[in-house]
Amino acid sequence: MIQIVKPDRAPKILRDANSRGPKESKKLCKAYDEGEREFEFKSSIYAAKSVKNALIKAQHKKCCFCESKITHASYGDVEHFRPKGGTRQQAGDDLAKPGYYWLAYDWSNLFLSCTLCNQRHKRNLFPLVDPSKRATSHHDDISQESPLFVDPSADDPQEHIAFREEIAYAIDGSDRGVSSIDSLGLNRPDLEERRRERLGFVRRIKRVIELLIGMREQSGHLDAGQEEVLSDSQQFLNELDSPEAEYSSMIQGLLN
Repeated sequence: MIQIVKPDRAPKILRDANSRGPKESKKLCKAYDEGEREFEFKSSIYAAKSVKNALIKAQHKKCCFCESKITHASYGDVEHFRPKGGTRQQAGDDLAKPGYYWLAYDWSNLFLSCTLCNQRHKRNLFPLVDPSKRATSHHDDISQESPLFVDPSADDPQEHIAFREEIAYAIDGSDRGVSSIDSLGLNRPDLEERRRERLGFVRRIKRVIELLIGMREQSGHLDAGQEEVLSDSQQFLNELDSPEAEYSSMIQGLLN
């Protein structure tokens, strides 16, 4: 998981007072005040093309949680960090309604997620350090909550989660790191396998670079072909280490 920097300015459909997002949010809040506790939400708003494209760009086409590239294999899901319809403190709990309905069209609450992270693992989970402080309506203050999931935008995930080889672990036993890794399935077998393959690839490139640098130091020079291979390998390694690359938080831990 890497920190996601979303544009401060939300897509128009979520931003302008006369746009659909703010209008629907007002309707939801009014319905709550009139006694409604179950709501219908419009994916045509929170998953509008302009919203999804902005998230794809901000997240470098990666899942906000597992960092797998999404768009080459699926459309991906627009994920609500705070679940809109209902919440569970832990798996197996009854679904508590309402959820964070007033944040259904809130830009800060939206991310792009792969289907596995969103639909198989996170779903309606949103654990808090103290569940009694959960905001249950738009009249409550969410700043009083202490979420156990790392927020990929508001937090720096690398303060909570690091890697030993392909395995994610919680830094200094961080409760937020533990909860995010376990509940979001960040060490699921298929994901570990993908990360292990990427590690092997990076190590092979790193080894080529080390060998060529060693040859240059020993002989004083490389021929033109060898210099080209070295330059290309170094550039490629830099690309794999960049935020745009798949599993870059793991790679950065290996290289830095």
